[in-house]
Amino acid sequence: MTVRILIADDHAAFRSGLGSILDTDPEFECIAEVADGHEAVAETIRLRPDLAILDVRMPRLDGLAATSAIKAAGLTVVRIMMLTTYDSDDYLHRALTAGVQGFVLKSLPPEELIAAVKAASRGDAYVDPAVVRRLTPRIAGAIAPTDVTTPDLPPGMARLTAREREVFLLLAEGSTNQEIATTLYIGDETVKTHVSRILMKLDLRDRVHAVRYAYRHGIVRADAGD
Repeated sequence: MTVRILIADDHAAFRSGLGSILDTDPEFECIAEVADGHEAVAETIRLRPDLAILDVRMPRLDGLAATSAIKAAGLTVVRIMMLTTYDSDDYLHRALTAGVQGFVLKSLPPEELIAAVKAASRGDAYVDPAVVRRLTPRIAGAIAPTDVTTPDLPPGMARLTAREREVFLLLAEGSTNQEIATTLYIGDETVKTHVSRILMKLDLRDRVHAVRYAYRHGIVRADAGD
């Protein structure tokens, strides 16, 4: 099935370049390119694409506000991926809160961008690993895998085993299952089992919600310095 995509970005050259990258994959069809948030909302309502790729910073209405407007219009079937040049904790936090399907940097290599778009179009959550990995020191400082009695630990974390807390740490860091397996010297299938149990125990839908959980409970602080 072809994935119908709308692109919203105020830089014409970038819109064209992104469209060209996506057009190299037969699964994608770019049905519209717009230059600001107001146009993004109007065309999304009119065309009902499968996926809207929105720049965070646009004139008239930014991507975050446009996302809220699209959601308010009841277009729950339209998945939204946020695209940005700025590696900002605040943008990531607001995007996750708004319910976007993906959050990626414009510097993401073309092949990884295509993979991210495919993931978002399937309904799988995707956060650019470069964004999430930067949060590692804050996450590491907040989760002690051997200590379940830490007062600041969210209640749900106490339900995780020591190994599951280690996997959660790497999950929140943006590691893939293969990277987790390599780091912890365990098998891929074992990692999948741990991830499934973590999401179930914490009542989380997917990896993006795991990052959101870390924000909400102070494991990651959006206002913390680097």
